[in-house]
Formats: sequence, structure tokens, C-alpha cells
Amino acid sequence: MSFRIEKDSMGEVKVPSNALYRAQTQRAIDNFPISFQPLPSVLIQAITAIKHAAATSNEQLNTLSTDKADAIRAAANEVMAGLHLDQFPIDVFQTGSGTSSNMNVNEVLATRASQLSGIEIHPNDHVNMAQSSNDTFPSAIHVACVRQIEIALLPALTHLLISIHARALECDDIVKTGRTHLMDAMPVRMGQEFSGWAQQVANGIERVKSTLPRLRQLAQGGTAVGTGVNADPRFGKMVASALTELLQTEFSSAPNKFEALSSLDSVVELSGQLKTLAVSLMKIANDLRWMNSGPLAGLAEISLPDLQPGSSIMPGKINPVMPEAMAMVCAQVIGNDAAISIGGQSGSFQLNVMLPMMARNALESIQLLANTSRLLADKAIIGFTVNHKQLDKALSVNPILVTALNSVVGYEKGASIAKEAYKTGEPILDVAQRITAMNRDELAQLLDPKKLTN
Repeated sequence: MSFRIEKDSMGEVKVPSNALYRAQTQRAIDNFPISFQPLPSVLIQAITAIKHAAATSNEQLNTLSTDKADAIRAAANEVMAGLHLDQFPIDVFQTGSGTSSNMNVNEVLATRASQLSGIEIHPNDHVNMAQSSNDTFPSAIHVACVRQIEIALLPALTHLLISIHARALECDDIVKTGRTHLMDAMPVRMGQEFSGWAQQVANGIERVKSTLPRLRQLAQGGTAVGTGVNADPRFGKMVASALTELLQTEFSSAPNKFEALSSLDSVVELSGQLKTLAVSLMKIANDLRWMNSGPLAGLAEISLPDLQPGSSIMPGKINPVMPEAMAMVCAQVIGNDAAISIGGQSGSFQLNVMLPMMARNALESIQLLANTSRLLADKAIIGFTVNHKQLDKALSVNPILVTALNSVVGYEKGASIAKEAYKTGEPILDVAQRITAMNRDELAQLLDPKKLTN
């Protein structure tokens, strides 16, 4: 590999000849060989969108010439379109303010803008004009989270919700044995069971949406410590307005820049809602696994689609791989939330110093939940089949149906009927008729499983 020499305020640095980044980025590459995971590309593109909006705002304030603003915007458009993303290799675990990655973006855009325009564009003086890493990086986290929620997560959850609703309607007449404590309980309709899942997803959608008003508020304009030094007082609002137009979704200037720089409470709030959603989705995934268990020695109420061989040694074995994948994703999201919660506490005085990790975890949680929600809908919910014979067999001998006789024969006699049915394995109707001497037709009405679900 050939190298060139770049200079910054600390001296000379060797940089790969074909790299668009410069000295400060190379220093960070050398300093942080930790996880070898770069920041998510959507976060890099969010920082780039802020640089685009900042160039427009500085041009309107007559602090940046139109030719330089045009050059910065042209370079930013390339990165926002997905070009040059290999030029942002800095590790997630870097300086806690994200300064390294902010400078990485500044340097790449400065180099590309200079190449495109033939004008010398400086990473600090022009691309980073009226900005600090301390307000740009928190703003970028908010921008990236809002965009991923709108583009990926909410559509995926809506798709899952629609899929569950459709199966709930389709299966609403199917009666099955309910279960509490994993033990036989009163009957429910399968549609009723699925309606609970649907409500969990619907609640999750509303919880995530509830975080958006605060995520739309940006720290931009606070610069180094929240006072807005080196920035026009109008700059924050102008950047938010320019971003709103550029990205076609609403952003505003945070009402208090000291809060916006020193805390990431809105991201902690979002992560908490994502954790709640993960808990809901894990419940649904585990229900599917239990209902699919067997096919001979388990519940076998449903059969999930056969997606792949389930064992390298047991021929013919098929596993519930999509619910398992969802459960692992949910565990990861819960773990991400724990790290984000710790990160949120790290706002010492005027700046939070765990921003890159918090950004990475929040964006990963959003993307994982979005991807697996679609997959669970398409490869599990939509395609499972109901094993009617198994449902009817379990329901016909369920002694817990005797609960419906409590008001007629009393709890004690009901318990005797249930115990006898468990002991003999007879249908509950036969045992109840023998012990109570009640009319069989009347008992059949009282013990009708479908009527007991209304």
C-alpha cells in the first residue's frame, strides 16, 4: 500500500494514498483497534445530512460562499446516496463525544468537495463551520433514529400487526385449550389468543411513536458546551429547517441546548420502548414455539412452515427457527438497552461521553427488530397451519371445563368431578353426568367449549 503525508495540529501522519480521509481520521484508526466494527452507515449518513444542512444555513447567513456550499452539498449527496461508505472505518469504541467520526465526515467531505469543485475546502473551517462534534453527534443520533424508525421499524411492525390480525380473523372460530402456568385452563378461541399478540404489537407501535417528538429536537446550534459559541443564534433553527426539507421529515431545534448536549435522555427513552417491544415479541415468539412443539410429543397445535432441516444428525427434524431468531434478537435488544442506560448516565456536566456506543446500540436494536418482525410475519405467522384434530382431542378431555359448573354444583363437587376425570381419562361430560346425575343435554350446553369463550 502506498501512503501520503497529511498534517494536522499535532503534526504529520501517514495516510493511505487513495483514502478520502485525512490526518485526524488516521489517528483515530490507529488509536482504536478495539471491536473492528465501524459506526452504522445510517449514522454516518445522518452526520453527512447535517453537514449538508449546515452548508445551506451558513450560505444563507453569508458566512460561507455559494461555491463552497455547493461543493460541500455535492460531496454530501454522494455519501447520502451510499457512495464512499468504506471511507468511515473508525471503531464504535472511540472518543466518547464522537469527535473522531465527526472529523472523519468533515475530512471525507472536504476532500470530495475539493475534488469536485477544484476549490480548497477545509474540514474544520468550511465543512464544520458553526458546529462542534458536541452538538453534531447527538443531533445525528436523533436524525438517524427518527429516519430508521420511520423507514424501517414502523412499516415492519405494521406489517406484522396486519399479519396477526388476518390470522386472528381467520382462526376466530377455532376453540382450543387455554393455558395458565403452562397448565390446562378454560378454553379460548385461537382468534382471541392472537388478538392479544396483535394488541401487544399495536401498543409497541404507539410506544415507539411516542418517543418521536423528543427525538425530532436537535442539539445543533449549541456547539461546544451549549452556549452556541461561534454559531449565529439563528443557526440551530436554520439547520433543523434545512434538514426537514432535505430529509422530508420534521426536525426542530432543541429548546435547551445544555440538556441536548449533556444528556441523551430521548435515546434512553427510545431504548426503553424498544426493550418493551422486544419483551412483547419474545412472548409471541415463545408462544409460537410452544404451540408448534412436537409434532408427536408436544402440544402440536400448529405447524410452522418448514424452512430448513433442523438437525445435522436427526433426519427429518424441523425446528421453529424464525421464533428462535426473534427470541435471540429480543435478548440482544434487552442487552443493548442495559448498555444504553449506563451510557445515558455518563453525561458529566456539559457533555455525554458514551455517544458512539449508545448510537450503535439504539440503531442496531431498531434494525434488528424491523428485520425480524417482517420475517416473523412472512415466515411464521402467515404460513402456519392449524392442527384441528390435536386441538379437539385435548379440548374434549379437558377437566377444567368443569369450572363452568361452579354456579350449579359448587366448587367442591366441581373439584371432585375434575379429579375423577384426570384419574380415569374420561371426557368431562361423562364424569359430570355420572357424579351429578344432571341431564346430559343440559350439561352439554353448560360445558360447550365455544360458548365458554364468549
